Amino acid sequence: MRKTTFLTQLSDIEIIIKKCQTCHVAMVDLLGKPYLLPFNFGYANGVVYLHSDFKGKKIDILKKNPSVCINFTTDHELFRQHDKVACSYGMAYRSVLVYGDVEFIEGFDEKVDALNIFMKQYVDRDFTYSKPSVDNVCVYKVVIKDFQGKIYHHETLE
Repeated sequence: MRKTTFLTQLSDIEIIIKKCQTCHVAMVDLLGKPYLLPFNFGYANGVVYLHSDFKGKKIDILKKNPSVCINFTTDHELFRQHDKVACSYGMAYRSVLVYGDVEFIEGFDEKVDALNIFMKQYVDRDFTYSKPSVDNVCVYKVVIKDFQGKIYHHETLE
């Protein structure tokens, strides 16, 4: 039996976000076309942190239109009710969409705080950063304005 659960609490979507290794950031390019990129990320207190180079297509886009949709997905599991019936197969997953606007982080201390949040997504410790390293990375955040969360599973997935 297939079951869909829609998530309405920020605390429920945070569980999914924290399990993910990457996210996909959707934006609209300068010609009005969708543009989607994978990112490593950090997350804390309703804010997604991202980083990249200061130059490139995504930065040009985000400076003109900071509105983004970020997708997180995890716990993929193929299931089936019958081996020989293609339509009985499905994919279980947990998925979150968050919506917000990119805000570029400029100050050294705020960038270091963001980078530590970023690193804690992957390792459990703080780091020290040289001034040139911090100055040479573009750090930005997306405060979650809205979200959608969904768990699609088979009765055996908990």
